This record gives sequence, structure tokens and C-alpha cells, in this order.
Amino acid sequence: MKRPNGMDYHPRLLSGMPDVTALRRLRDAGVAALLYGPPGTGKTSVVEAAFPDCITVQGDGDTVVADFVGDYTKTPDGEFVFVHGPLVRAMRDGVPLFIDDATLIPPTVLAVVYPAMDGRRQIVVKANGGEVVDAAPGFYVVAGHNPGVHGAVLTDALASRFSVQVQVSSDYDLADQLGVDKKAVRVARNLATRQERGEVGWAPQLRELLAFKKIAAVLGTDAAAGNLVGIAPEEDRATVAAVVRDAFGRTVAPLALGARITPKP
Repeated sequence: MKRPNGMDYHPRLLSGMPDVTALRRLRDAGVAALLYGPPGTGKTSVVEAAFPDCITVQGDGDTVVADFVGDYTKTPDGEFVFVHGPLVRAMRDGVPLFIDDATLIPPTVLAVVYPAMDGRRQIVVKANGGEVVDAAPGFYVVAGHNPGVHGAVLTDALASRFSVQVQVSSDYDLADQLGVDKKAVRVARNLATRQERGEVGWAPQLRELLAFKKIAAVLGTDAAAGNLVGIAPEEDRATVAAVVRDAFGRTVAPLALGARITPKP
């Protein structure tokens, strides 16, 4: 199975069926889904694999209502025209809207989506003269939430709109199958277990393991292992370094530039 960018997607089971099938059935039933888990676990991947035609809004603390519904823009001849945003386009085209990092968006901003999700399936674009937009059949909202990210808040209002909430964790077996160094996978599993016990706040996810494979192929295994240490949050770095040392049998340092290369005479 391919994502829109051409990358392979490997489905996982969700309630006894492929995850993409489950999401498509939820769409057909009109049940909004919230996917939650650490960054790099594949939330975006499964949404894009299930809904190749989805329109994405990348949320953050600076997201405003105009990022959803649209705003006026100046044309080359000096006139201002209203350009509809991703929410309006998704509603009109009857395609899914994926709100990534939805819990970083201010609640007052995210509320603009709620009328499109409930029985009304309609919004009013106040900025464009009170324009009324109705959702075409097929419109669906799915969102992503990274619980450990600073500023991410799952409000009651948001949680109540998403009847299904699915935890997404890294598939370390898939990392093995994709040829990631087994020692790197062992490091990730070890740190994930420690993270579950509250001993550390970070563990490499599938994204970091796939990056490990690429870095090792270009710069060598020690460099890739050192990068695992370097990308760990400062408060977890000593623990990560110890786990990497135990797995690889040697101490590695984060990637850093060394001495200046002096040309030979």
C-alpha cells in the first residue's frame, strides 16, 4: 500500500482488521477519530494511507481561524479576493480533513470545526459576509494528538467530538522487518519500556529508527548510534547514552564537528 508521497505503508491491526479499513469504516459511519501517541509513530502515515485525498491542517499555537476557513488575499492588480481555506475545501469536495497536532491549536480556534462535525454539517464564514458552507457527503474529520508535546491540551470539548480515540505506538517489529540494525531496535524497545515505567520521557520511534538506518548507510553505525544520543532530550541523554553503550558494546558521542582539516603540503 502506498501513501500519496509514494512511500510504502504497512497496515497494522485495529480491532481485528487493517487500520486503514477501520478508519474508512469509521468515516462511512460518520464517527470522528482521534489518533494519539508520540511524534514519529505513524499517525500521519495511517491517515494518508487510508485517505489519499485528505486535506491536512498542521496545527500549532499560532493557528488562527483563517487557517481553517480562509482569508482575503491581494491579487496582482491590487484587488482583494477571499480564498477559501482547507476546512471549506474539504467540506465542499467531500474529502477528509486531517487536523495534525490538533491539541496545540487554541480551543477557541478549533471550535470553528465543530459545527461541521455535528448534525448540522455546516459552518458560517463570517469573514466572507456570513457565507454558509454545507458539507458534501464524504466529508470527515480525523485528528492527531501528541500527549507528551509541550502545550498539547486535550480539552473536554475536543475529546467529546472524537468518539473514537486510538493509541498509535511504534511498530518495532516492522523496524526489524525493514532492516533496521537490531541493536538500534533493542535500544528503542529498552527505552520504550523505561518510558512506560516513567523512568525516561523519550524513546526512539519508528521515524528515528528509519533515520538510523539511513545515517548508518551514509556515515556508519557509530555515527547513527551517536545521533540517537544527540537527539534525545537533555534530561534523558545520560540514560539514552548508557542504553546505547550497553546495546552496541561501546561508548558513542553525539555527532559534532571536530578539528579543522588542514590541507597537506
